[in-house]
Amino acid sequence: MRHGKKINHLGRKTAHRKAMLANMACSLIEHKRINTTVAKAKALKQFIEPLITKSKAENNVSAEKGTHNRRIVFKNLRDKYAVTELFSVVSEKVADRPGGYTRIIKLGNRLGDNADMAMIELVDFNELYNAGKPKKKSTRRSRRSGGGDATAVSAEKETKVEEAQPETEAKIDDSKE
Repeated sequence: MRHGKKINHLGRKTAHRKAMLANMACSLIEHKRINTTVAKAKALKQFIEPLITKSKAENNVSAEKGTHNRRIVFKNLRDKYAVTELFSVVSEKVADRPGGYTRIIKLGNRLGDNADMAMIELVDFNELYNAGKPKKKSTRRSRRSGGGDATAVSAEKETKVEEAQPETEAKIDDSKE
């Protein structure tokens, strides 16, 4: 049974595991993709996605909360260059994404010990994968009809109504004469 087994310990003590995940996260932020084992990639995904969410939220909140988020991320990463890169470049790129910032691609087995290998990458930084696909329209809609397709359709209807009115007025004028 797996009661209470929330995280994969990866065969390491707590301090070693935290240091390893912090180093891997810094490498992922710097290089945008890294190769590692599948188990470490899954653990890294759980480690880094909340940090990316905190970096993304800095632009939407007050200065005090943004500084707090930056300090929390620095506590986990322990590298000021990676924190700067995360809060500037990465957070701008993933600003419109609601989650799922990383992708794990399985690569096969390692030659030496036959371990399952994987590549973990930041989704928005893979230009080859995203080049063929056009930018998707947002499928989320609010209850208010404040914009988007509804205004375009209503604008088309208004122009059709305006075009139709002068013709009817002209017919009425001809009938009076």
